[in-house]
Formats: sequence, structure tokens, C-alpha cells
Amino acid sequence: MKKLTSFLYAGIVTISTFLHAGAQDKMPRPLPQPGYYRMTLGDFEITALSDGTIPLQVDKLLLNTHPGQIDAALSSYFQTQPVETSVNAYLIRTGNHLYMVDAGTAELLGPTLGHLSASIRAAGYTPEQVEAILITHIHTDHTGGLMEGDRMVFPNATLYISRKEAGFWLSKEAMEQAPASRKKYFTEALTKVGPYVKAGKVKLFDYNGELFPGITPVPTPGHTPGHTFYAIASKGQKIMFWGDIIHVGPVQFADPGVTIEFDIDPKAAAAARIKAFREAVRDGYWIAADHLSFPGIGHLREENGKFRWIPINYSNSGNGQ
Repeated sequence: MKKLTSFLYAGIVTISTFLHAGAQDKMPRPLPQPGYYRMTLGDFEITALSDGTIPLQVDKLLLNTHPGQIDAALSSYFQTQPVETSVNAYLIRTGNHLYMVDAGTAELLGPTLGHLSASIRAAGYTPEQVEAILITHIHTDHTGGLMEGDRMVFPNATLYISRKEAGFWLSKEAMEQAPASRKKYFTEALTKVGPYVKAGKVKLFDYNGELFPGITPVPTPGHTPGHTFYAIASKGQKIMFWGDIIHVGPVQFADPGVTIEFDIDPKAAAAARIKAFREAVRDGYWIAADHLSFPGIGHLREENGKFRWIPINYSNSGNGQ
């Protein structure tokens, strides 16, 4: 537990220091964007939701790199630092049911984020319609949007969280081990997830099969102890919701061994990423990732030993190809 906790603190301190150093001030005045994109997957309708973007000085966050690697990789995608990084969530509609993967940030990471509820409404739904939220992990850019002050944003939803993930983040022991200046990060997890626990709206799982017809959790520990993918399959089609297996596409697709300060166990996170990349190439299914450029949906190819991201083709029909 002590080793895991020390990794956790390193990532949290880095992002807090970065944000407080004024990176948000470098963002130009935001332009209104639609905030949602739909596709179909068999009998399912998938709606990507934007919570907004956040500027990241990624050379201060990425690990296991060599000099010049980050800027060269970004340049190949016509990007420079700071990288404007998307924070995505996803609605899943099947029949009369409405589920969601992750829940954005709310107020926790600055004014360029916290737009999830607006994106849900723009897509023609309301937060009250969401029945279940599939949590990839309890970092607060994935659970912050569960609460606005003391109000449950999704009052009719049950949270689905892996038992190992909840056991770490909601652990009294882990919080007690934290230095006084850092206890607030555990407090944030309790503040955002705790009300759902108290309301009896959290279900823990152990990867024993489907949570709902066609929806199966997949263990991918490393980034956090209980990090989870969600696989959705319908009529021979499949999409895998990746959560935080990747943060900086231009760098980590070219070199999946590159890790990030937010990884609790960097070695395990890199291994999980390489495994996920190879499986996605082999099986050719859709991918949806929380921090790839919105809508974060696409496919992966491997060429000359490097992976290449193929974003979804814009489609009015919803098939995206």
C-alpha cells in the first residue's frame, strides 16, 4: 500500500503544481463547440461527450523518454506544447436504457472543463435519465462531475466500480498514510463518490462476466490499482472503452513504453498499454479513450513497429466506418 500511495502522490502533486502555475491562463478564449458526437454499434447508440479540454505541459508529465522525443512526436502531428488535452465521457443507449462511461471533472481542474452536463443536454438527454455510470477509475477527472456542491448530478444512476479500485481510493488506511497537505485528494474521491455510496448507489464488481447484456468489464490495472476497460459487443461489432490507458497520443502511440506521472504503477501501466494496443490491432475493434482528441473514437494499426491512430470518419449515418 505504501508503494502504491507514493506513486499516487507523485502524479497528483505534479498536476496540481502545473495547474497552479498558470497553464490555464495560456488558453485562448474558448469557442463554443457542439460537445457531442454519435455513432451506432449494432443495437447500441454511442454518444461521445466533451467535458472540455485542459492544457498540459507534457514534457513535465511524461516519463521514460529521451531528449527531443516528445517535441518530435508532437511536431509530427502538427502540435506544440502545451497540448490541449480532451476530457471525454460516453453515453451508451440500448433500448430504453441509458448508461455512461465516466463523469468528467466539474470544478476540480479549472474553467476550461466541467461541461459534461451541458454536452448531455445538447445531445438530447438529461443527467437524470442516466441509469448507470461505468467508472474506469476514480481519478477525479473521471468522477468529479458526479457532484455539484452537495447535489448529485446523476440522482437516478448507480455507479459500477471495480472492487479493487474502490478499496484503494475510499480506504481509511490510505488516507491516514497521506501527509496532511495531500489528504484532500482522498477527500475529493470521498466527496464525489461518497454520496453515491451513502445512497446505496454503488455496485462493486470482480470481473465475473457481463454487467449488462453486451457490456463486460475488463481488468487493466497499472494506471490505478483497479483501472477497468469496458467492452461492448453487439451484432458482431465491438468497442472498447479505454479510460486512461493513454494520455498523449502522438507520443505514446509511437512509443507505448512512455508512462506518465499519474500512473500509480508505471511498469504495469506500460504493460497494459502495449497489450491493449496489440489486441486492438489484432481484433480490429473500435476504441474510445477519455484523453484522445474528441470524440476519442477510432481504430489502431501497427506499421513498422509503431502504432497509428485512425480517428473515426465523420458520419451522418452513424456507422463511421
